Amino acid sequence: MELSNYTKLMINKGVIMAGGTGSRLYPLTKAINKHLLPIYDKPMIYYPLSTLLLAGVREILIITNPSDKKFFQKLLGNGRFLGVKISYKSQHKPKGIADVFNLCKNFVKKEKFFLILGDNVFFGSYLSKYLKDAMDAKTKCVVFSYNVKNPQDYGVISYKKNNTKILKIFEKPKKFISNDVVTGLYIYDYSVFEVFKTINFSKRGEYEITDINNFYAKSNSIENINLGRGITWIDAGTFENLYSISSIIYNIQLRQGRLISSPEEIAHKFGYIKKKLNDKEFSYKNEYYNLLKKIKNA
Repeated sequence: MELSNYTKLMINKGVIMAGGTGSRLYPLTKAINKHLLPIYDKPMIYYPLSTLLLAGVREILIITNPSDKKFFQKLLGNGRFLGVKISYKSQHKPKGIADVFNLCKNFVKKEKFFLILGDNVFFGSYLSKYLKDAMDAKTKCVVFSYNVKNPQDYGVISYKKNNTKILKIFEKPKKFISNDVVTGLYIYDYSVFEVFKTINFSKRGEYEITDINNFYAKSNSIENINLGRGITWIDAGTFENLYSISSIIYNIQLRQGRLISSPEEIAHKFGYIKKKLNDKEFSYKNEYYNLLKKIKNA
């Protein structure tokens, strides 16, 4: 996709949720934030960051724990090396995904914005097309769904009869409803801040993103972008998934000789970085930077 055509559709702001305790990955996460763990050759945070860059997002807010903020700042700085602006906000106590709307209002203001969970990995040849379709949507809320074998572990979509429209989303249902589940990637407009005021803590003691999305489903203000074959999505927040996605990326990169979800590569190809890639970085003698060298003079 040509950048000149892509920018016309752009949503300029995106929020990455990178807080929480990472308890599903204990003891790995006792001393390090989950989103800084490696997925093969890149920190986990690089993957949601790459998705936002691929969508054309140029202003990014990372929400994380107060004690971890300095580590993200050391890794990503203010985003200048990617030609974007990155800022940070502390979440002092985990209160669920929807608590993000308590934290990002001043950043978002009255613009549409992407929200992505920091442990969600998306990639595939047609991902940019799905992102374009989502940005074209006229609704106040967009969710991205995916077909899985174990829907009971996620928010599962129930559809209207003889329709592809969302009727309701059920959080980790015990009974089978469908194989389509909601991923950790969303688009909202500023109405979400008013919607957030209408929800309460769940039985788990959290603000549930499913309650937000069901509000929009009930008012017929939600669009579902179903990610089909050719797209890989995984929640990397378990031991099995962390190992699995690392292995998948290793094998694809080894076979194709191309990087998956490299923010530097995307920023370069999309023209966010006007100059050539920094020569200093290429003094690092490892496969990641060796692959980046291939696009240095592109």
